[in-house]
Amino acid sequence: MKSSAGRIVAVSNQKGGVGKTTTTINLATALAAADRRVLIIDLDPQGNASTSLGIGDDRRSENTYHVLMGEVLLSDAVQITEIPNLSILASGMDLAGAELELVDMELREHKLKQAVDSVADSYDYIMIDCPPSLGLLTLNALVAAKAVLVPLQAEFLALEGVSQLIKTIDKVRDIFNADLELQGIVLTMVDRRNSLSDMVEADVREFFGNKVYSTVVPRNVRVSEAPSHGQPVLLYDFNSKGAQAYLRLAGEVLRREKELNNDR
Repeated sequence: MKSSAGRIVAVSNQKGGVGKTTTTINLATALAAADRRVLIIDLDPQGNASTSLGIGDDRRSENTYHVLMGEVLLSDAVQITEIPNLSILASGMDLAGAELELVDMELREHKLKQAVDSVADSYDYIMIDCPPSLGLLTLNALVAAKAVLVPLQAEFLALEGVSQLIKTIDKVRDIFNADLELQGIVLTMVDRRNSLSDMVEADVREFFGNKVYSTVVPRNVRVSEAPSHGQPVLLYDFNSKGAQAYLRLAGEVLRREKELNNDR
């Protein structure tokens, strides 16, 4: 049974280097492999999700920036990747100035939502890779999304950054998007040789309970190598521990989605 169409998920954490883009592209790839129609929206000016899927600069002439500015329809800027069922709206260098340009626009927080709503029925999942900040771009993602997925590195002070994001989600829910929910937290870069990882994991699970996915993503060199080859780790090294973790995570996401649908 497939999930209902148009599940829009913002993958967000204002702290950089936590595995946000890695989680976006590999979870999206695993969902696509499970016969879900998936769209990635690269909302990060750094464009790492686009690069990680082999989308070079020469293929970004119509990108997220142009969609936000209303210069092109989202459906016209989407690109099909080499992975069946997986498409992407690439980022571009222009996106770096988008926050300044959005400031003076009417309904500035709703620009992405207006674009995404026009294609939501064409996909089972739309995953938005947010920049590592809580500015206007991330706000647009939270207004457009139904749920937030938070990659959380298993390190000291990790909870402090997430608590700020939770406050932001609550504010967005109160002001702009009553349907927004915390879908879940996924622990990344977990090193079982390091007792600190175990301590952080225990703290996170105690604090957030069942919002934390059972699946954890281990620190894995193959995951780090894959983007330089323009591939998700599931294509680069399917048998690696990192790839297998993202497959398990996708299974858990789908199971939770089914439970949510049954409860509604």
